Amino acid sequence: MNPEVAAFRATYRADEIGPRYSGIGHFLFTSTVSIAILAGTLWGVRSPSWRELLVVPLAFLIANAGEYFGHRGPMHHRRAGLGLIFKRHTLQHHHFFTHEAMSYDHFRDVKMVLFPWYMIAFFFGGMALPLGAGVYLLAGENVARLFVATLVGYFLTYEWLHFSYHLNPQSFIGRLGIVRVLRRHHTAHHDLALMTRHNFNITFPICDALFRTTWRR
Repeated sequence: MNPEVAAFRATYRADEIGPRYSGIGHFLFTSTVSIAILAGTLWGVRSPSWRELLVVPLAFLIANAGEYFGHRGPMHHRRAGLGLIFKRHTLQHHHFFTHEAMSYDHFRDVKMVLFPWYMIAFFFGGMALPLGAGVYLLAGENVARLFVATLVGYFLTYEWLHFSYHLNPQSFIGRLGIVRVLRRHHTAHHDLALMTRHNFNITFPICDALFRTTWRR
């Protein structure tokens, strides 16, 4: 490992990861809350028509675009009121994990990958619910529930995949075919020379293909 990366990791752990932090607890919290919201949202769906189900791929594409533009924008460029996102992602995450050092050293490093709890609250309460309320007014409860459930499911997929990319590539999950392919895409993005120009999709590189920002090694 590059000595600068090793030094950054040591400093970050000492300054930012408290003694009571649990990477396993963080992962379980994110997964449990997301699955509970997803299940509760889907529970109220009643015999959706094929027209209502069309909102699922639409919401998926909206989420993919949101991931892309959020990553390409405030996560890599300073924006008023969003400095914490820039700091956590560009100044911390991209120096903790580089294209030459992508894997965790131990499970406490999960803090540098998964979103903190307040970002989860912001995503669900500040984005998914207001958007769902708008869809409810336009298209009714079934469509709104399917729309919100797709956004929540996409968020969880994002977290699980991002978590997987930073596992040891020789682990059981790391050896899975889809993880290997998507990790290569994400690893290129972790090259500091490429991070502001290429491979902004963390899950599925749909918008990277559409906007021609894909970098292949």
